[in-house]
Amino acid sequence: MRPWVTFFSQTGTEIYDLSNALGVYPDCVVHNKHNNDGVNQKLVELTTFRATKLNMMHCWQHLPSKPSVANYESILSRYDNPIVTLHGYLRIIPEQICEKYEIYNLHPGLIDKFPSLKGFNPQQRAFTEGYDVAGCVIHRVTPGVDEGEILMSQGTDIKNKTLNEVCSALRVTALDLWKSFFTAFRILEQ
Repeated sequence: MRPWVTFFSQTGTEIYDLSNALGVYPDCVVHNKHNNDGVNQKLVELTTFRATKLNMMHCWQHLPSKPSVANYESILSRYDNPIVTLHGYLRIIPEQICEKYEIYNLHPGLIDKFPSLKGFNPQQRAFTEGYDVAGCVIHRVTPGVDEGEILMSQGTDIKNKTLNEVCSALRVTALDLWKSFFTAFRILEQ
């Protein structure tokens, strides 16, 4: 099975939910928070327990707020042909890293239908601007913000929903899309 390395900047909850849904757990979780405040503690406990049981040395890694190519390489070069996924990772990945590694991102905006939803907080913009549908895409990561090839897309009706309902619906859509992606592309099995 291919090594799975995940990156996040916020809570890591999507990684926890996806791991449980797939029954497969990341070999390495990378974040750029200064500490574990706000991090999903179930993810910390699960991955730390698994790492201890399997004698994995580098399960949790921290990157500085402005990581360099060397910072990324120091983590990713430990793994043979890793699959890298981004889960609310709010940093631009350097071109050299994008070209060398297979990296995927889920973006919570239907940028295949509405390119103006690229960038930060597209779910808020879809709601505020009165879109009838919102959704998520999974795309290859390039140095440009949400510019990589879109591999999968899934929408959901948001008419007459509150912003909280839209965000909840997109969390479900995101999890469904990641599960479909890992299954359809047999990502971890290659």
